[in-house]
Amino acid sequence: MTHASSSADLLLLVAGSTAVAGLARRLGTSAPLLLVAVGLLASYLPGVPAYALDPGLVLPLVLPPLLYTAALDSSFLGLRAHMRPVALLSVGYVLFSTVLVGLAAHLLVPGLPMPAAFVLGAVVAPPDAVAATAVARRVGLPRVITTILQGESLVNDATAITAYRVALAAAVGEGFSWGTAVGDFLVAALGGAAVGLALMVPLQWVRVRLADPLLLNTFSLLVPFAAYAAAEAFHASGVIAVVVVGLYLGHRAHAVDFATRLQEEAVWRMVSFVLESTVFALIGLQLRLILAELGGYDPGQLAIWASAILGVVIAGRFLWTWPVTYLPPLLTRRRRRRRGLPPAHVKPWTFSFVMAWAGMRGVVSLAVAFSVPATDDAGHPFPARELILFLTFAVVIGTLLIQGLTLPALVRVLRLPQPDQQRLILVEAQAQSDASQAAHRRLDALLQQTRNRLPAALETRLRRVLDRRQNAVWEQLGAVHEETGESADATYRRLSRETIDAERRAFVDLRDQGRIDDELLRRLVRRLDFEEAMVDRGEE
Repeated sequence: MTHASSSADLLLLVAGSTAVAGLARRLGTSAPLLLVAVGLLASYLPGVPAYALDPGLVLPLVLPPLLYTAALDSSFLGLRAHMRPVALLSVGYVLFSTVLVGLAAHLLVPGLPMPAAFVLGAVVAPPDAVAATAVARRVGLPRVITTILQGESLVNDATAITAYRVALAAAVGEGFSWGTAVGDFLVAALGGAAVGLALMVPLQWVRVRLADPLLLNTFSLLVPFAAYAAAEAFHASGVIAVVVVGLYLGHRAHAVDFATRLQEEAVWRMVSFVLESTVFALIGLQLRLILAELGGYDPGQLAIWASAILGVVIAGRFLWTWPVTYLPPLLTRRRRRRRGLPPAHVKPWTFSFVMAWAGMRGVVSLAVAFSVPATDDAGHPFPARELILFLTFAVVIGTLLIQGLTLPALVRVLRLPQPDQQRLILVEAQAQSDASQAAHRRLDALLQQTRNRLPAALETRLRRVLDRRQNAVWEQLGAVHEETGESADATYRRLSRETIDAERRAFVDLRDQGRIDDELLRRLVRRLDFEEAMVDRGEE
């Protein structure tokens, strides 16, 4: 991941970033922004190692699991419903931003060749998957915006990396032609999708048949790396392959047993937390290294260039998203909804403004910038490589801090519509009612098969559990208790957790008294853990 001097330095990075992220959770503040700020300050503290991003490690080892986790948590049906805006942002906007920033940099920086300027444009073009999802979760954006941002961030890295490779080939002297550029893009995009489609069904087949949760979680951890490596071996987009596989496996997650599903979710939440924390800390830690390479540039001139490029990046997203939002209202309301646009009673400009302001850049841009070679094919120094690194860093830090810090206030000021909780509960209750009726029918059929061999008390217990699940959701709509302020369902869950905790403490006391051993204690506590999880989910 980095050029740290030792494994102890890497351990310090992971432990320190995790601690800062944990502190952010305790304080209720944005972990990505706090990590970037702490990284900026720590980069100049004495004794802090120089952590230089290694693109040879970040792109194949850090990006696949982060994208895979985001894809698992994304909605395949939601992305399909919003395919048009996702495609316009993940492909159209990235290419538009590449050209716009490239032209601006070429005109702004004296002596910067056009190919090198387009390299910079491609590097800073894609909003970051980690930044977009982390900030979207934090500020509570409306579901339609979150879905579109997630879909964009899952695919745009592939577009940007392909555009970067084309621009880099021209910059180092390999030549450029539109035919080659379009061909490379199609090979990367379609090839990555083909590899993902070819792998997803066999991977799911293995996943379902691995009965051991330990083996399945090990297999799950290897999936994103295998998909990425397989696509890259064919010179296709490993990013798209990982996203396709992740979307399919997430869509089919119900096919594995509950214990495996619980463990897999916990494992990937831990992996995502550690990687996200480390990635944002690394962004801030690059400041000292990048400034050290700038050499003889005038600080005032650098500030002007950085501010101008940052302004072009931010303004360019508005230039793209506003027409994309306002042109479709010529369509009928039904088609607008099908294409993922806000409903007719919502002002489109508010959605467009938030979509434009949520375009934070992240670690992928920095990693790709660090992969710019030191020399071209003729052995000459790559033009303005250190300046490209600095401007990329300025755009990443600027978008994270400026847009990330102001996005929550912007959402409050614009008063974006929040989900109708009553309607969501009604939908959930109706779905649970339909499922409970199916379960009752299945139970009736099973009882017919067993005839009189099943005790009446057992039948009563089974039906009581089914009724409890069905009624729990409806109780959320009911009145709350005057003294506790809780619904009946909330009171049931609280009391159930307390009684389960009493059982857990009793088992520990029995172990401490020597009446049971640790192996039996772990088995009994694990059983209670599953029961508590069922109570928490309203399934008991």
